[in-house]
Amino acid sequence: MNTKKTTALPSGAATPWILAALMLAGCNPVTDQKHAADKTVRISIVGSSTMSPLLSEMGKAYEQETLGTRSDVQSGGSSRGVMDVRAGTAALGMVSRELKADEGDLHNVLIARDGIGMIVNADNPVTGLSKKQVIDIYTDQITNWKDVGGDDLAITVVSKAEGRSTLEVFSDYFGISYRQIRADVIIGDNQQGIQTVGSSVAAIGYVSIGSAEYEAEQGAAIRLIALDDQFPSTESVASGNYQISRELNLVYKEPITEQVRDFLTFTRSSKAAELVSRMYFIPVTP
Repeated sequence: MNTKKTTALPSGAATPWILAALMLAGCNPVTDQKHAADKTVRISIVGSSTMSPLLSEMGKAYEQETLGTRSDVQSGGSSRGVMDVRAGTAALGMVSRELKADEGDLHNVLIARDGIGMIVNADNPVTGLSKKQVIDIYTDQITNWKDVGGDDLAITVVSKAEGRSTLEVFSDYFGISYRQIRADVIIGDNQQGIQTVGSSVAAIGYVSIGSAEYEAEQGAAIRLIALDDQFPSTESVASGNYQISRELNLVYKEPITEQVRDFLTFTRSSKAAELVSRMYFIPVTP
């Protein structure tokens, strides 16, 4: 008959061993992280590609001050921002223009101002255009740079996709509709426009002045050019000496949560204003 030997623990040894096992079982890092993630409040922000880098920075700053809150920022155009807020799939919409008459169901918080400027490649000798020349270039009446004081080179017209507020502001100012524009390249966000113009000496485009100044500072091969002797810059927009300016708004639809309301308050704070200036936009007075 086989006898199975059992080694007994010394008296008093079982209790610490069992306690340690129980403590380890209750301190699972993976489980704890999952529970913490489940409790995180997420604020979805969708819309203008002009505003998305700014809101990403604001979101990071807000998260540092408010534990348990995270902002999810996605671009896609101002029209998408309005649509997603109305559909309830986003808490906040980024809209880089004034609200329209048929958008009275939405509330807005003005967080900054910006302008729209014409850009050319850094190697293009043209330093300015008239309003009429821009209209003629974008409607295929002027097709060569030599006709506006540049080199003998066919112009590559870069324009924004339909639904982008930059296009709407551009169209309103120059009095040409989306269907009248004869574009060689259609782009979505400002970065795409800057990259396209920066890679082609023949190209011309229109983008956010703040985005153009920031990217040029980072080494992008582009230049803002004067329009009817008005030079586009954040300073000229702030002083009122440049005509093509616009609002940068966050829109929402009531009711909103306490966290969303608190974030909106943060976007008008002095700390947020510092971020606005750092991103080459124009702060608004709180």
